Amino acid sequence: MATSMSLPKQMAIGMVLGVIAGVLAPMVGLDTGWFKPFGQIFITLIRMVVVPLVFFTLIAGAASVSDVRTLGRVATKTLLYYIFTTALAVTIGLLLANLIQPGFGLSLSTENLTAKEAKIPTLAKVLMDIIPLNPIDALAQGKMLQIIFFALIFGFGLSMIGEKGETLSKAIDGCAETMIKVTGIVMLYAPIGVFALMTVTVASHGLSVLLPLIKLVGVMYAASLCHVLLVYLPCVRFAGLTPGAFLRGLASPLIIAFSTCSSAAALSSNMLSVQKMGASKTVSSFSIPLGNTINMDGAAIYMGVAAIFAAEIYGIPMPIDKQLTILLLCVLASIGSMGVPGAALVMITMVFTQVGIPLEAVALVAGVDRIMDMARTTINVLGDATGALLVTRLEEGSLKSGEPEQA
Repeated sequence: MATSMSLPKQMAIGMVLGVIAGVLAPMVGLDTGWFKPFGQIFITLIRMVVVPLVFFTLIAGAASVSDVRTLGRVATKTLLYYIFTTALAVTIGLLLANLIQPGFGLSLSTENLTAKEAKIPTLAKVLMDIIPLNPIDALAQGKMLQIIFFALIFGFGLSMIGEKGETLSKAIDGCAETMIKVTGIVMLYAPIGVFALMTVTVASHGLSVLLPLIKLVGVMYAASLCHVLLVYLPCVRFAGLTPGAFLRGLASPLIIAFSTCSSAAALSSNMLSVQKMGASKTVSSFSIPLGNTINMDGAAIYMGVAAIFAAEIYGIPMPIDKQLTILLLCVLASIGSMGVPGAALVMITMVFTQVGIPLEAVALVAGVDRIMDMARTTINVLGDATGALLVTRLEEGSLKSGEPEQA
């Protein structure tokens, strides 16, 4: 008897069919608005499970760590990995953009184009915003850094009260396991959601929008591929996994990221996938939600490429000192980006302002932003997964051998 098709394969089929439907829809006059609600239902379902899944698994993980120094080591290694790989991502983006020159020879009109400048919060405000005034409000609004902060403190407190907290600890473990099952139930709808999202995306961003900026899109995807090959895969090999096993194990979160352009939507699937590949629950329940908020390698690549592109359009020189400024700003801005669609398009105004590029340039790339967002979100999710596996290897010495489980 034939076995049932795995969920990643179903999602891949849904994505391919969505591309085909998106190409055919305008030809036959089909309104893709009919598909949009099915895609939005999927995103809403995924985001519904993210907060409780992260909250309960993080408390359970913190409660199981008897030594606070252990989590301190995990946090330090995770943050160093995030900063280092983001800096490499910007560097790769800048190098390829300088080499290929995506804006050279283009004459794009910026007349009547406007873009709002992002307000840059102070460092003090960023640090203060990590601490929730009201944990319940933070949970309701999905403020991930605040949720992480409170869940860690709650988990440590639970571990410190010993036997008195055993009943609650078991209940939270039960809640975490329940949310894993609920996430699995929600994911059964994924093939339909992916199909609907891809249909709308392809129908809305056809060749007429893509062709004038095909070089820019090509640089973005080439830089993303280079980052995977030069940065992530060596880390994965060091963690004890083959690239094939790694990518197959992450098929579900990567398809979700690519089709939704939301790393937040892929968070729950990403966290469960890396655990199946051997990442410890303590590391993954901390690093994946944190990375979802502050680790944006894809956004960093995009901001570096877009800055060089815009400078070429306007004929603005970009000497090495300005490009080093871009590198630093891209690292800082990517940390400030949120895991929602289009966030990097807003955050790039910070980079443009600092190096003297007119903000109207943001509107030039807006037409193909969705196409580039698909690549940068996928890279963001890949980076979080790689970090969880690498830090687990550094902490525990080795991962489980063999192929990852299929969903």
